[in-house]
Amino acid sequence: MSFLLMPTPVAARRVFLGRTGGLVLSGAAVALLAGQEVLAAKAGGSKAGDIQILNTAIAAELEAIAAYQLGAESKLLSKPVLDLALTFQGHHKQHVTLLSSTVEKLGGKAVIAKSKYDFPVDQLKAELDVLKFAAKLEQGAVSAYLGAVPLFDNRDLSKAAASILGDEAMHWAVLRQAIGEVPVPSAFMA
Repeated sequence: MSFLLMPTPVAARRVFLGRTGGLVLSGAAVALLAGQEVLAAKAGGSKAGDIQILNTAIAAELEAIAAYQLGAESKLLSKPVLDLALTFQGHHKQHVTLLSSTVEKLGGKAVIAKSKYDFPVDQLKAELDVLKFAAKLEQGAVSAYLGAVPLFDNRDLSKAAASILGDEAMHWAVLRQAIGEVPVPSAFMA
């Protein structure tokens, strides 16, 4: 995923949703993530399909972890910004832990991180470049989850997916503020 050459949020959502067959998480998977095993059983769904969708989400989270690591190791970040990057990276690690345990509950095997990601390292020359990189990644995550939330028939499942969306949206807003942009540019997400 390219930072400065990242596709628009809508294009990023299409790419992410395309990898998952149209859903970020199935109803049963989101119910499991929300700790609602009974609701997960009622939601049904293919375990193999849920595992594939969850692994796609895990892969995206692992990429975010690697991107934040790149920023942390760049030596371009001031102490407060480095602390923020590590905090957000920690959130993504928590997502991976939860998603991976859900894959295991479903009888699958969680994907692991790639040995190398194709980040535009040569374009990251200043703290602002790293912040813009992170903001674009978080914007893509917001867009992907935004596309998934309305796909659920059961409102409890939408609520669980919206919880993940909320975390990504907070990351994006904080990063927008850090790069000097209006943190919440409009009353609605596009």
